Amino acid sequence: MSRLIKNELIKIFKKKTIYITMLLVFLLIIFMNIIIKASSNSYSSAYMYSESYMNSLKEELSELNPENPSDITLYINLKSEIELNELMYKYKDSEWKLSVINERIAPYITEKNNYMYGESKDENQVTKINNKIDELMTKINDDDWEYFAKEDLENANKTIEDLNFKKSQTVDSEVLKSLNSEIENAKIDKEIASLRLEKKIPYGSDYLNTAIMTYKSSSSTIIEYDNVENRELEYEEQKQYNKALENREESKYIIQTGIDVNKIDSLKFILQNFYSQFGIFLIVVIIMIAGTIVSEEFNKGTIKLLLVKPYTRNKILASKFITTLIIIAFVIITTIIMQILAGGILFGFDSLNLPVIAYNFNTNVLQEINIFAYLGMQTLMQLPMIILLATLAFAISTIFSNSAIAITISLLGYMSSAIINQLIIGYNISFMKYFVTMNWDLSQYLFGSLPNMQGMNMLMSIITCIIYLAIMLIPTFIIFKKRNIKNI
Repeated sequence: MSRLIKNELIKIFKKKTIYITMLLVFLLIIFMNIIIKASSNSYSSAYMYSESYMNSLKEELSELNPENPSDITLYINLKSEIELNELMYKYKDSEWKLSVINERIAPYITEKNNYMYGESKDENQVTKINNKIDELMTKINDDDWEYFAKEDLENANKTIEDLNFKKSQTVDSEVLKSLNSEIENAKIDKEIASLRLEKKIPYGSDYLNTAIMTYKSSSSTIIEYDNVENRELEYEEQKQYNKALENREESKYIIQTGIDVNKIDSLKFILQNFYSQFGIFLIVVIIMIAGTIVSEEFNKGTIKLLLVKPYTRNKILASKFITTLIIIAFVIITTIIMQILAGGILFGFDSLNLPVIAYNFNTNVLQEINIFAYLGMQTLMQLPMIILLATLAFAISTIFSNSAIAITISLLGYMSSAIINQLIIGYNISFMKYFVTMNWDLSQYLFGSLPNMQGMNMLMSIITCIIYLAIMLIPTFIIFKKRNIKNI
């Protein structure tokens, strides 16, 4: 058997096509890394001032009459937008100032213009609002972002105090439930303001502020589901709850440590998402080899020379299948090495020292995992899918002696699997949880995550994959053993 496997490997690696194919894969990996780097470099969170856009707004404004009731609303909106954009342009080089102006100053500008041009004109209110704007702009000019964080903290404390007072004056259970939810959300606002001050995080749209926003939204989702009474959460609701819990803990980790574990333009992040980024390349190469390893022998007529050797047909076919499995390992390892080289050159290797963050639902603890250990886990979890697709191509190639059909059907099966799974989950077709595409990705069970459908578990998925593997292999060996090759 070992000699047969060795001969099969020699035949494969003697072909120029495998080297050309792997070279193409390497070039595609380089291209995708360049795209990721270019897209990250082209992104800017700073305000983008467009003179042509501003001119169009001013031109449109000049055609409106603020004394005409039908023009008032549009006039106020355009006037406010022009003022806001002109103000933001002055601070285009400071992200936190842009963020504060957009969130804190913009409402005052709109309110001021309503009192200036709206139906309820009030010069006193205009003066009052202008003074408030001037006060806030002084803080902005003094680079005092902490003033706004302290204001957030003060507002959160005041909100909590007011809501607790209302709660003490209320006996209605529904109102109490609503007040409790509002208090919990206000406590989140207080915690965020405190964290911002403690960790010295200015306002903006960088990864720390993204983490803050995610922390707030996911915490609100958790509060909402925690307040569900008189019923258990449905399965999809439980999955959403778990996702919110994971996002909250991951965001809190980023805020507490200041580490951007989700930095997209980094080698570590690309390796962390290796199979979603480059899975299609792996599948194509593996299916091409698995779909030709037997049929090519029939097409060239070399199968006769192979069968006259002192080996049983089962042993010959088994050696080819084992060779396919070895090639799977070779392609995966080679592609990972290619990505490490390409990504390391473009992004640097420093990010490999950063951990992968994963929330373990079994222990309710956030885990730090070495990137290579995580990649190893992901590889093991993806192997059933890769092996089953390779086996499908191998089986069709052996049974029909047609490489094109084998490769085409296998690739269609892979590309349509996501759509099939979405339909099964969307329509909740419970008996289809035993379908192969629902089970071949074992990563759905990692760290105690809820699987695609209720009632599924890892043991069930492994058994299901083994059954489908047997369904493909047993007929393949039977047909190959009985195949008449005299006319080939």
